[in-house]
Amino acid sequence: MTLQTTRVEARRLALFDLDHTLIPLDSDHAWGEFTTAMGWTDATEFKRQNDAFYEHYKAGTLDVPAYVRFATAAIVREGASKSIAAHADFMRAVIQKGIKPQALELVQAHQRAGDTVIVVTATNAFVTRPIAKAFGVDELIAVELAIDTAPGGTGWYTGEIAGTPSFREGKVSRVTQWLADHGLDWSQVHTTFYSDSINDLPLLEKATVPVATNPDARLRALAQERGWRILELFP
Repeated sequence: MTLQTTRVEARRLALFDLDHTLIPLDSDHAWGEFTTAMGWTDATEFKRQNDAFYEHYKAGTLDVPAYVRFATAAIVREGASKSIAAHADFMRAVIQKGIKPQALELVQAHQRAGDTVIVVTATNAFVTRPIAKAFGVDELIAVELAIDTAPGGTGWYTGEIAGTPSFREGKVSRVTQWLADHGLDWSQVHTTFYSDSINDLPLLEKATVPVATNPDARLRALAQERGWRILELFP
């Protein structure tokens, strides 16, 4: 009798950072500018703080809870109805222009191949879930926002983070949790991860196939040193 061993093929995941990876802009930064133009914040002060936080993000020194409180202050104050309506306008005015055919085709190529596509972003889910949906992606790992569920509470966001923020090492933690929630671990998956940022080095190093996509200077140098694929998705 011949004994045959069955090789279980790894489930294939395509993980995408969002800002400057799938879209050629920072969605949270752009959202802040959009709502400031609507008069929700003081333009001069908001720009000063927003730009400072963005520089910290690029440098890898971002205080994530402080930034999320700052970035969500306007929607916390304005409430659900106005915020959701404003975001729909933001999608039409800003984001749709940033969804380029080559980025959409890359996502769809993975989907046609049967890969599970997940957007993994350090931007909060309020801003990014509609963007992921616009790419045809249902699976989103983003910074989740706490909701005021206390008796007599607002039922809306508080400005605080719920759970582990998906930033730097937190992206690895959140993907690990996603895998566990689906009865999987890293040994059972083949992962391709696309990112532009050195902040995503922990997940790039964890992925089966890291792809430096429109990379910043530090990530480009590292990708060249390690022989990682470099993808110029945007001209």
